[in-house]
Amino acid sequence: MHEIGFIGCGNMGSAMVQGIVSQGLAAPSDIIVSAHTQQTLDAARERFGVDVTLDNTLACRASVVFLAVKPQMYESVIAEIAPHLSEDVVLVSIAPGKSLAWLSEKSGVRKVVRLMPNTPAAVGEGMTAVVPGDACGQADIDAVLSIVNSFGKSEIVPERLIDAASAAAGCSPAFVYMFIESMADAAVLEGMPRAQAYRFASQAVLGAAKMVQESGMHPGALKDAVCSPGGTTIEGVRALEQHGLRAAVMEALCATVAKAQRL
Repeated sequence: MHEIGFIGCGNMGSAMVQGIVSQGLAAPSDIIVSAHTQQTLDAARERFGVDVTLDNTLACRASVVFLAVKPQMYESVIAEIAPHLSEDVVLVSIAPGKSLAWLSEKSGVRKVVRLMPNTPAAVGEGMTAVVPGDACGQADIDAVLSIVNSFGKSEIVPERLIDAASAAAGCSPAFVYMFIESMADAAVLEGMPRAQAYRFASQAVLGAAKMVQESGMHPGALKDAVCSPGGTTIEGVRALEQHGLRAAVMEALCATVAKAQRL
């Protein structure tokens, strides 16, 4: 039996597998991945060296099983694999809108965990919210955390906060990419080559995030430190405030929460 099974290997599933394999948490031979198409499986086998199968019922015969399919496919996939899940399996969901109670009822599994990871897991910088079910023992929780922490950081949150966590970390990389792209567009407008503009903009975001994490300072204080009186940065801050940056970001994240609650 494999240690870890992944049912589905799309963007999020492959990011998690890449993080696990690259950090050496599990050998590729200890991981099995199922997918809907042979093309996806061939890519996963070539990229990660893991075992692959078109049969979801084979992939679910692992100690820890991740459901990495689209939320709308959960009910049919769970119905397919439920008769083949072992009594002690830890079933891990990465879908918004599917509660612990729903997962347990549909699968018949006692030990269920909800995760909300993000795609930076692929480069070892994921941020994952973890919601263990009441039936999970400490050993089960530690097993899931060890997997999750192999591709970034994690925090256990109450289930009522999982949609907020999804907004703050799960969905937000897409918004950050848009911000980086916009900054690069401005640099290109001012004459900088495109590839160089992306390097400058992305490194600036990476460095700013690291300053927040490592300095212990409030983001507002860090912003103030860059804004010299009458300088160029405060002029840019004024323009962002005029165009509603803060309100737009808040509305975007609140929209993701509302959507998750409708799923």
